[in-house]
Amino acid sequence: MKLHKYQFLALALSATLVACNDFLEQEPPSYITPDNFYNTDVQVLATVDNLYPNVLPGHGRWDYGTYLNDNNTDNQMSWSPSSKFGTGLWTVANDNGDWSWTNIRNINYDLNKILAKFKAGSISGSSTNIKQYIGEMYFMRAYCYFDMLQKFGDLPIITEPLADNEAVLVAADKRQPCNEVARFIINDLDSAITYMTDNFESKHTRISTDAAQLLKSRVALYEGSWLTNFSGTPFVPLGNGWPGAAKDYNAGYAYPSGSIDAEAKYFFGKAVEAAEVVAEKYKGKLVTNTGVVPQAVDDAENPYFNLWGTTDCSKSPEILLWRQYSKSLGETNNVEVAVQHGNIGTGFTRSLVEGYLMKDGKPIYASSFAYSDNTVADVAANRDPRLSVFLKVPGQLNCFKNMAGSETHSVAEEPKPSIYDKTTEKGYVTGYAIRKGGTFDKALCDNGASYNVCVVFRATEALLNYMEAEYMLTKSLTAGKILEYWRIVREKAGFTGDAIDPNTTIGATDMSKETLDWGAYTAGALLTDKVLYNIRRERRSELLAEGLRNMDLQRWRSYDQLIATPAHTEGIHLWNTAMEGWYTSSQLVSDGSNSAVVSAKALSEYYRPHEVNMVNNNFSKGLTWHMAHYLQPLPLRQFLLTASDHATISESPLYQNPYWPTTAGSAAEQ
Repeated sequence: MKLHKYQFLALALSATLVACNDFLEQEPPSYITPDNFYNTDVQVLATVDNLYPNVLPGHGRWDYGTYLNDNNTDNQMSWSPSSKFGTGLWTVANDNGDWSWTNIRNINYDLNKILAKFKAGSISGSSTNIKQYIGEMYFMRAYCYFDMLQKFGDLPIITEPLADNEAVLVAADKRQPCNEVARFIINDLDSAITYMTDNFESKHTRISTDAAQLLKSRVALYEGSWLTNFSGTPFVPLGNGWPGAAKDYNAGYAYPSGSIDAEAKYFFGKAVEAAEVVAEKYKGKLVTNTGVVPQAVDDAENPYFNLWGTTDCSKSPEILLWRQYSKSLGETNNVEVAVQHGNIGTGFTRSLVEGYLMKDGKPIYASSFAYSDNTVADVAANRDPRLSVFLKVPGQLNCFKNMAGSETHSVAEEPKPSIYDKTTEKGYVTGYAIRKGGTFDKALCDNGASYNVCVVFRATEALLNYMEAEYMLTKSLTAGKILEYWRIVREKAGFTGDAIDPNTTIGATDMSKETLDWGAYTAGALLTDKVLYNIRRERRSELLAEGLRNMDLQRWRSYDQLIATPAHTEGIHLWNTAMEGWYTSSQLVSDGSNSAVVSAKALSEYYRPHEVNMVNNNFSKGLTWHMAHYLQPLPLRQFLLTASDHATISESPLYQNPYWPTTAGSAAEQ
């Protein structure tokens, strides 16, 4: 019994290895022993390189880059919504794979060993190299902790491998308030910046000081927003019903800055500071979107489009970190296959498409250009140049390079969207498809043969982070460099003339007509601040399909309104438009039965992919929300393993997240 107890306590903090000795006594990674490793800069490099594919997005094989990561938001949707948008579908369980400390535990082990040897002067080789790799490990620990912070909020802060001792393991399970976790992450990023050398590797395929500053601004903006928008709720320290207050170790907790408002300002200030470092360095190096999708080998390339549609970002300095793939080394992905086939399980929503401005910088309802969604081509006409190049239009060429290839997964010309096809990879979820990441190269289209890049961090985000954080501090559009950075983002996006000026958009915005955009809400209320809303809109438009939308909606508290008014995922304007004529009668069966192919006209003229088959459909009345769903429930087994009697949940140092019960199989209470 004691062996099993230690075994699972170990899993509570590392979650991978199958025996007590595996976690606590054998030196991980399994091929390393401390007596003969970490002795040279080359060995330290090998250790760090081994962490990259386990920690950073897009660094594994056989994935679609980051392009699926905005699924289950108002930007993109998959065939089936997440259970978080239902009632009673997401329940507390004994286990939760996201409560995994594997990467953090391994980083702690390696980092502590390497730091000890480095400080003792027992690692041979370049000191600059060794410090760089140490900095990269601090960055990776920060990255892992930020991922956990977004999922669980309050967390244990663990910086070293733990001894095979029950008291030590249980004590380590004490959750620290979310703002303290965010401060810890920022401290790790500061350490990373201190250790690393600026421009250590010019290709930007390794973590850098610039990437660390950008992540620092992202973390600080997230936490400042969270504290601001969830103030007074159980989701923040000392908020009404905060579950951490029930634990003795949180007794007398006080914000380091004195109050929650001051703490939020602290984080917004850190975000401004870090974002400005990157923005000032790269604002003159950003490429400009031509607004044109190349359609022939001889066509001029669009450098903005190529940031994602390339196999090599080494000549694009604004890409601060990217993952390079190599077919010769067997390192490939399926990005190009997904772009060719309607994105394989994701699609842009009507909400996203209509949120983009017209090319005069005004919303679709206030522009001098008439907006039409009679066809997909009409939707893309006279629009924000970013939408024009990243929304696929039927009739456009998908590939025109290396056309003599023998692969079978290319779709040379973009077809009319097969919204009726629910069984193959060629089906279109919403009718709107993403071109971001496309290369027009048939040779990259075979299954598992793509070696397109995966962009992990890019400098433009720093300008957007600065704009929002500075505005949250000052509530002034003219404060600091907000307008300067905003105009740069607009110009590089491809806008011209008055459309470059954010005031053009702000003055034409009618918040009552922006209700499809979830980001137009905070705490269930439609924003009245048109400047703040348009800062959010700019971020949405620039960062589409880059995996940041859910993070933004979460920190803005932009899901609450779904509680009272469920949202309906909509795609193309199917009924009573020219697009209705694209399909045969058998492809337009819409009776809501098991045989239905598309959603009924009576529901909406817009295609609703989640309301086709209405038989036993959990989402037949739309997507709803529960407050508990802002964070994940902790797995129940961890409460029992860390309880003094291993049976009473309340005896554990852990506490459950707001509105989640501590009974297996139970759904959110609110």
